[in-house]
Amino acid sequence: MSLLRFILAMCLLLVALFNLTPALAADSISTRPTDWAQPVEVQYNLFQMSPTLYRSALPDSGALPLLERLRVGTVVSFLPESDASWLSTAKITQVHLPYRTNHVDDADILKALRTIQTAEANGPVLMHCKHGSDRTGLIAAMYRVVVQGWTKEEALNEMTQGGFGDSTHFKDGIRYMMQADVEKLRTALANGDCSTSPFAACSMKSWFKSAHIE
Repeated sequence: MSLLRFILAMCLLLVALFNLTPALAADSISTRPTDWAQPVEVQYNLFQMSPTLYRSALPDSGALPLLERLRVGTVVSFLPESDASWLSTAKITQVHLPYRTNHVDDADILKALRTIQTAEANGPVLMHCKHGSDRTGLIAAMYRVVVQGWTKEEALNEMTQGGFGDSTHFKDGIRYMMQADVEKLRTALANGDCSTSPFAACSMKSWFKSAHIE
């Protein structure tokens, strides 16, 4: 009889655990990790990654008061078009670094990361593309990995699950991240190199320029 009661108790426990699992899963999804970019303004898909770095979709002139309150000193755009049509204040520096995730290489990443780091010395930076998801998402993830020391898995989790946009747009960025050599990128960034390869177009251009000067 005691064995029967034990089996019944175990069955009830398993049922209880089974019913609890979805609730725990829902809680884990709704709880945002504190080290992920935190939402600031839904209208512009604006998130704060660090005290000196924000990410967003394409702002408009209506965002200027918000950017001023956030003390943003530099806006970096990854779009083909410049921000001159909406960013009219001389208080904010405009940087134009257009690229496409399906044609990205190490030189693009290093240029973006170096630009952000340099600008951060003069105040908070906002980087954006059109929707604030794929191009901005890749640079954000590479910043996490190369500059802040996150693992690729940690950065990819934030990229794809952080609520920045449709995750189906991330396939090119994910493909680049999976093959990227983080240590080479980190070394190149520290050394001021334009790429991880001496045969990259920018590296060859620098070599020819220095050779001509000599």
